[in-house]
Amino acid sequence: MAEQQSPETPADEQPIKQRKNGLYPDLSEELAENMKSGWADTELRDLQPIEQAEHTARRRAALSARFPGERLVVPAGNLKTRSNDTEYRFRASVEYAYLTGDQSEDGVLVMEPRPGGDGHDATLYLLPRSDRENGEFWLDGQGELWVGRRHSLTEAEQLYGIPCADVRTVAAALHEAAGPVRLVRGHDAALREALTDKVTAERDEQLRVFLSEMRLVKDAFEIGELQKAVDSTVRGFEDVVRVLDKAQATSERYVEGTFFLRARVEGNDVGYGSICASGPHATTLHWVRNDGPVRAGDLLLLDAGVETHTLYTADVTRTMPVDGRFTDVQRKIYDAVYEAQEAGIAAVKPGGKYLDFHHAAQRVLAGRLVEWGLLEGPVEKVLELGLHRRWTLHGTGHMLGLDVHDCAAARREAYADGTLEPGMCLTVEPGLYFQADDLTVPEEYRGIGVRIEDDVVVTEDGNRNLSAALPRRSEEIEAWMASLQA
Repeated sequence: MAEQQSPETPADEQPIKQRKNGLYPDLSEELAENMKSGWADTELRDLQPIEQAEHTARRRAALSARFPGERLVVPAGNLKTRSNDTEYRFRASVEYAYLTGDQSEDGVLVMEPRPGGDGHDATLYLLPRSDRENGEFWLDGQGELWVGRRHSLTEAEQLYGIPCADVRTVAAALHEAAGPVRLVRGHDAALREALTDKVTAERDEQLRVFLSEMRLVKDAFEIGELQKAVDSTVRGFEDVVRVLDKAQATSERYVEGTFFLRARVEGNDVGYGSICASGPHATTLHWVRNDGPVRAGDLLLLDAGVETHTLYTADVTRTMPVDGRFTDVQRKIYDAVYEAQEAGIAAVKPGGKYLDFHHAAQRVLAGRLVEWGLLEGPVEKVLELGLHRRWTLHGTGHMLGLDVHDCAAARREAYADGTLEPGMCLTVEPGLYFQADDLTVPEEYRGIGVRIEDDVVVTEDGNRNLSAALPRRSEEIEAWMASLQA
């Protein structure tokens, strides 16, 4: 990539004239003058609002009603350094994206309370188009000539349905503002500094918790985006099956790269680090090194999800035999997990307790472990003491949305101890994992890990499996793989 200056003083504390020398050390006044003019008008006119604009407006109204008379500040976040002068690809904070639909780095949503406590006026603070008169657009390392065009404030107002202002004024405006303020923390250190004397950790946490609980029930737009994410993920899994011969000639990273291609072509990114775990690596829950061999005779556990352009992610897992056929022992373990998942999915319904699906799946797995002689029954005792957890390891699922583990700041009584409602979307993902060095199980079990995971939305009369297009039964997995490799 093109070289950028790495000055001793941070870029945001330097005038452009000082910064330009690293980018163009031999800059002449004639070139500077030449670069000011001769540029076409590229303003985009008559833009239509983004698809989710009506939903983001409704969400802001709900937020306003919860915190009347208080100023609410929700930042998108800033670029994060990967190494030296290169940054990670930016992803906006979920709270900001949820309330605005925008994904711009450094953006800030400010909801200003109206006099008398009658709602809020929202302003979206964004970085405007680069100034060509002062050379910002080509002399600044974050100028548009370097990183690409961004929307003008007028364009952004049309897209998001929110009045927009220059984000370079927001810190000063907030510093001077009076009255109670709440900030979504952890995304913008400069804003946190500007509001040091106006916010408290307790009050800010209440804002974060409320926004997390707002996302427990998805609206129609969100469910549609999750279905898009799942549909792309299904195609990504098919891509992987088609190239398993190449993965065997290389490593798990061929699997990772194959799925990533689908995610970048059809979406924004992967929603989390793909787990491409072959053989005994499948017994490591979050195996993301993906540097091991892919061998015939082993199982491949692929846990991956495409993230859409609107940042909603799928989270799907399939465990498949690398050579297309389960061995007897692999099938035995796989079928037990499938049976557990079936029980878990059946327990997902409106009015049921959130944890019902977890208990249903764990009961099946505990029963199989007793049946196989790995644990001494009865099953109720095993469940009471949690003895099965040596091999089941994790919970059976979690909420899904803008985060792969969505709504993580929600209170326990609203989430884990709560009741399922139509519109909630969660994963159902039981597993069995027999570590390669576990001497308490038969040798033939060791190094086998199986997880099956689907994304399920609660409906008015039960549930809908968003990822039902991917086969789950062991015999269906084999037939599916054979059809893709024919």
